[in-house]
Amino acid sequence: MLRWSMLASRLAADWPWRRSVCGAAPLLASNKFKGEKKKSQRPPGKAKADKKEVEIRRTMTVEALARAMDKDADDVLEALVNTGLDMSTLHERSVLEERWIKEAVTRSGMKFRWEKLSEPPLPRPNRDAVPGPPAPADRLAPRPPVVTVMGHVDHGKTTLLDALRKSQVAASEAGGITQHIGAFRVDLPTGERMTFLDTPGHAAFSAMRARGAVATDIVVLVVAADDGVMAQTVESVQHAKQAGVPIIVALNKCDKAGADPERVKRELLAHDVVCEDLGGDVQAVDVSALTGLNLPALAEAVAALAEMLELGAPLDGPAEGLVIESRTDRGKGPVTTALIQRGSLRRGRLLVAGQTWAKVRSLTDERGRSLDEVRPGEAAEVCGWREAPSAGDVVLEVESEQRAREVSEWRCHQEAEERLAAEESAVSAERQRHRDAYGEERASLAHLSWRQRRSLLYRRDKKAFARRPSEKNTASEDPRLALVVKADVDGSLEAIMNILETYDAHDQCQLDVVHVGVGDISENDVSMAQAFGGAVYGFNVSASKAVLRAAERHDVPVKTHAVIYKMIDGLKADIGGRLPPRVTREVLGEAAVLAVFDVTTAGKKKTAVAGCRVLKGQLERKMKFRLLRGDDVRWEGGLLALKHHKDDVATIGSGSECGLSADGDVDFQPGDVVQCYREVDVAQVTHWDPGF
Repeated sequence: MLRWSMLASRLAADWPWRRSVCGAAPLLASNKFKGEKKKSQRPPGKAKADKKEVEIRRTMTVEALARAMDKDADDVLEALVNTGLDMSTLHERSVLEERWIKEAVTRSGMKFRWEKLSEPPLPRPNRDAVPGPPAPADRLAPRPPVVTVMGHVDHGKTTLLDALRKSQVAASEAGGITQHIGAFRVDLPTGERMTFLDTPGHAAFSAMRARGAVATDIVVLVVAADDGVMAQTVESVQHAKQAGVPIIVALNKCDKAGADPERVKRELLAHDVVCEDLGGDVQAVDVSALTGLNLPALAEAVAALAEMLELGAPLDGPAEGLVIESRTDRGKGPVTTALIQRGSLRRGRLLVAGQTWAKVRSLTDERGRSLDEVRPGEAAEVCGWREAPSAGDVVLEVESEQRAREVSEWRCHQEAEERLAAEESAVSAERQRHRDAYGEERASLAHLSWRQRRSLLYRRDKKAFARRPSEKNTASEDPRLALVVKADVDGSLEAIMNILETYDAHDQCQLDVVHVGVGDISENDVSMAQAFGGAVYGFNVSASKAVLRAAERHDVPVKTHAVIYKMIDGLKADIGGRLPPRVTREVLGEAAVLAVFDVTTAGKKKTAVAGCRVLKGQLERKMKFRLLRGDDVRWEGGLLALKHHKDDVATIGSGSECGLSADGDVDFQPGDVVQCYREVDVAQVTHWDPGF
């Protein structure tokens, strides 16, 4: 008995092992053993897989949240099912609140973290160059006056300058009008030296006249004595008054029959220009540019006024000036006509203007003669620019090439910042517009149940969502003209762009300016026009044979003009050619209905026949007809028959009587008028009026 109890105790102690050997170990021991085995087999350092993190922000659209989660928008919408949101109003562009963004991320088995806000960049130090302060009176040296000649087109401004400086510039002007602003030095017989600026008188060049008035000391207002005060005369007076510049009136063409200088002076009174003869302080000189009448008196008047103004500028220090005109020369590269206002400019100096800079390579006058130095009050052509600056830019001399680069980069940075600010403002305004539209849409549907809203939105958006993405942005079938504009100088390009800004016929034809530039037409211009399906317009520029062959190969129109109003006329004709023709009626003849009677034809069908007399023109059987009763059109269509007595005829002339039956049920009455007409396609003309 003792032996059996000892055996039982030993079996109880070894029971788990015994059962495992026999294949019947307890479940607890088996699980423990397996767990220890799994733990021993797991590689060290391997943790449980982390959830994917999604960057979120306060407000996100369904589409933006789907991109952040790397899922489809449908998955986001599915995650928001059975929440407090109204699913019938949700779509890809719906804006989600913060709690629903978190809910969608959590239900998708992910975790969220807030998007990091980038720190604003430190403000960039200002590296711009500015004009120097006014020089003290003891440093000022006398300088020649800058005189701008202004007035209406064809009043003789350039001819007057030719007479003063013994040249023939007017004879070489295209179309007989000045289209560029030019700077000329004139040495008077008395020894005085003056710089004259010749401005265009055409209405298209208002910006050039304004620039000339700002850069000048004295304005010589040229008015034709036989023509009087015109539109650009008034505009020139306004430019001079805004710039605070004194005026001298040159009454040109006094030698012509019908000239009346006194009438011109009285007309100027209406614009606050009071000549000395009428008790004012404005000098008026009767001149003739062709005969040379009183030209010395005009020069003396300008010299006397300049002496009264006591014009002076420092000769030392950095040079400062103004870009009068800018162009790209084929052999010299970018070239500017600069008017120096203080300091002296020499070759080798470094200049900045606008967003570009230059190391002065050469200085030449208007006749092409080389200059060693340009002093205040003088103008010269400057070569050596990296890029052509814009007309009207301020020219400043800097001490080194590094400084010139700094100024140029700073100004480019400033322009980029201003452009970015404008774009951000436009984006913010567009977002606000979308929010307002969304709010109005929600408010308009607030009175409906969710089933009604879902049904209404489904019907409204069915077509939009059914279309493929490639079908959503189909090309517009409206007439469109894309332009590439090239001009010889920056001032002319500015004038052309000012004209194109007045275009107001977008309802007829969309006008897009895709590229502008200064210089001859290149193959790149042709490629640009081909990409947009447009045309290349050049003003006072040329195109090589290779460029013309490329344009012909790509079917790109290249049109060059030397006169600005002819260029605009050609552009208007091109726009009109892209408009669909307008169908008009050309009346061939008219006939009066005298009587109406019925005729029985084959099949015992009665047909109304109108007995008529042709009043004018002729009626043609194959043309279209219409019936007029007073001012009302009662019928339009063709004829079944046209007879003269009993004979079928194709035409019948004025004064003859005829019978006609219409194709259709027409109620003819005596006194009606029958018109015979044909439809003619007439080319449309754009209603754009550039103002000249």
